[in-house]
Amino acid sequence: MTETDAPRRVVQRGLWFEEFETDVVYEHRPGRTITEADNVLFTTLTMNTQALHLDAAFSEQLPPFHQRLVNSMFTLSTLIGLSVAQLTQGTIVANLGFSEVAFPKPLFHGDTMYAETVVTDKRESRSRPGEGILTFAHTARNQHGDIVATAVRKTLVRKEPA
Repeated sequence: MTETDAPRRVVQRGLWFEEFETDVVYEHRPGRTITEADNVLFTTLTMNTQALHLDAAFSEQLPPFHQRLVNSMFTLSTLIGLSVAQLTQGTIVANLGFSEVAFPKPLFHGDTMYAETVVTDKRESRSRPGEGILTFAHTARNQHGDIVATAVRKTLVRKEPA
């Protein structure tokens, strides 16, 4: 096979600034089933000694859930992580900030999280040519469709190279 006969190659990446559309729901698949090991590892790596995440006997005694809860910071991190391959892999410059983070329902060991994102605002950067600012509204749902986390995130994203 010569160079001219070589197959076309497609490298996985996120979207360039110009490719994003506002008011479109980007569904991120596959989901992620959360295990006990995930929760314990994240909780101990981040020095969060909250017994609600680590102590089964303690948690079983506490209403209303009577079981350990998945660390909400792990929930938030996974929500954002689920969006990366589709939206920002290789095209993001930086996260600029998070706001309106909420956890309306908890996640438990064995739950599967699914994520979706809507671009709510899009503008070219005034100070950084070749880049734009996007506002993402991220939502995570469990396998039953219950919302378990929401977050608004501003990001700086590259424009497509000329």
